[in-house]
Amino acid sequence: MPWSMKDYPASLKNLEKPVRKKAIDITNAMIDEGYEEGRAIPIATSKAKEWAENASTDEIDDFLTHDDETERDAETERDADPSSGSGPELMNKAEHVIKHKKGWAVKAEGAKRVSEIKDTKKEAIERAKEIAAHKGTEVIVHLADGSVQRKIKTGS
Repeated sequence: MPWSMKDYPASLKNLEKPVRKKAIDITNAMIDEGYEEGRAIPIATSKAKEWAENASTDEIDDFLTHDDETERDAETERDADPSSGSGPELMNKAEHVIKHKKGWAVKAEGAKRVSEIKDTKKEAIERAKEIAAHKGTEVIVHLADGSVQRKIKTGS
């Protein structure tokens, strides 16, 4: 069951709203990728706090403007149309390289599903760079535990 701002783990209740919302998003994505909930929540909380420390005020404000109702409507539309998932709302989002049960995956930030799965991390990074360069965004490479290893800037 995906968590939301109205239904989330008790361990997130004392976090500030943007950090809680980001932690929920990260937790849901990690659970979708096969992580155990008990492992995903603390990793997501740590990553959300790190994001909040490094995010600009505009980025946080923009993130908060996408409330749960909007997310639910978008998910419903994507679920109704399986061909969706790479819509225009993902064009300005970074590409993430994450561990996947079948290898290494490329996934746009905020996407419900991975776009590609590669056998090696190197292959996934190269593909993520291609996609990010086309979109004018960056690549965020993660370690197998979900933590950020490095960020790669790309040119448009």
